[in-house]
Amino acid sequence: MASEKKLVLGIDIGTTSIKVCVVDLHSKEVLSKQSKDTQANVPSELGYEGNKQDVPKIISALNSCVSRLPKDQLKEVTHIGICGQMHGVMLWCNEEGNTAWECSETYTGCRFDVAASKVSALYTWQDSRCEPAFLSTLPEPCSHLKIVSGYGCATLFWIARHKPEKFERFNCIGTIQDFAVTMLCNLKKPIMSVQNASMWGYFNTTSSEWNMDILQESGFPTHLLPEIVKSGENAGVLAQSWYGIPAGTTVGAALGDLPCSVLATLERETDAVLIISTSAQLAFVMPPNFEPVKKEGKETVIYFPYFGGRYLAVAAALNGGNALATFVKTLQQWCLELGFSVPQSKIWDKVLVLGADDSAVTSLQIEPTLIGERHAPVQNASVSNIDLGNLGLGQVFRALCSGIIHNVHSMMPRDILVDSQINRILGVGSALTRNKVLQAEVKSWYQLPIDFVSGGDAAVGAALSVNHGY
Repeated sequence: MASEKKLVLGIDIGTTSIKVCVVDLHSKEVLSKQSKDTQANVPSELGYEGNKQDVPKIISALNSCVSRLPKDQLKEVTHIGICGQMHGVMLWCNEEGNTAWECSETYTGCRFDVAASKVSALYTWQDSRCEPAFLSTLPEPCSHLKIVSGYGCATLFWIARHKPEKFERFNCIGTIQDFAVTMLCNLKKPIMSVQNASMWGYFNTTSSEWNMDILQESGFPTHLLPEIVKSGENAGVLAQSWYGIPAGTTVGAALGDLPCSVLATLERETDAVLIISTSAQLAFVMPPNFEPVKKEGKETVIYFPYFGGRYLAVAAALNGGNALATFVKTLQQWCLELGFSVPQSKIWDKVLVLGADDSAVTSLQIEPTLIGERHAPVQNASVSNIDLGNLGLGQVFRALCSGIIHNVHSMMPRDILVDSQINRILGVGSALTRNKVLQAEVKSWYQLPIDFVSGGDAAVGAALSVNHGY
């Protein structure tokens, strides 16, 4: 196997963790894998409206994961595929004598470290600083995709108007995964795939071009925009040996985590993939000849570029596992205020058992939209239909799980799946596969055959994307 050079390193730079794996391309077998929470969230000057992460911590976690993979496998890696959280944006320096990263030698090759002063924070997809009033002042994109808060170009417009000095300090922009590719390949200017560019806004997926004229007329720093390549193409080669991975190893242009998760999970084209981790997405592949068109009004189903020139139909809910995590954290805080210290793990164990009991079936209704939705940014969460008999802990947890799936179903109802000849749902994601209550609600709302599988690993999809380069 080693002599045939079939091994690929897959990397997923997620919202809360880094996942890496080594995959044998011929058998599609995952030979080894590692993961690590980044714990990279940092306070925002805007309070809850901002959502930022520390880039040096993210890259440190990436180094840690790769360093723990088997050395005999790493030295046989012939390609690196990288994906990550979509929509987010960061800025960095990459000039002669002023580069955001440096490489220190270890006994197994280079380790990359990032200087905090030479990178901005990562403004994530959860950032809500671009309120509807601000978005209404932005130009209309020439794209089938609308511009919403958390999208890279919207955040950059906000920076241009409120903190323009940042564009004097930095000369490159990209997603966190684009930054990783630029660093590994020592590129002068970042390269961005169609998948990531489309998720920034102001990008026409039909022509694969930025809306340059529209952006320039509005004072956007267009000179910083990355060069675009097709999803699945290479960005360059590894500039130095990295924990034993040979210098010169090809590195793919960074991809979006959702398309890679679908690629790693999909078994047949009549399947839809439901992913619930931090957020929640339900997606299926559109026919080969499908071309999205711009529509007026609020759209709950949007179309993301996939592979091979095709599109994914996606219901992308901002509220998923994060709503459940907030509920558990709130319970923990209430316990502390009452004078008791209860680990979150024990709270999780209890609510999962209580919520699964038949007595937890409830008339209580919870809308879990704590951070709104892209089609309804000012919508808040709510609880309704409360009575004296439905406030048990198991009932509240069951209602919350039902609300999360109902929210997805309101965006992409069962009828859309059936009309598109989708006859099965594959459920993946840590928040779904560990939660029997959530699984029961998926079955209840969608009334379709559902298999909860171990797929959905975007790092595996990033590795497999080598076979889907177009």
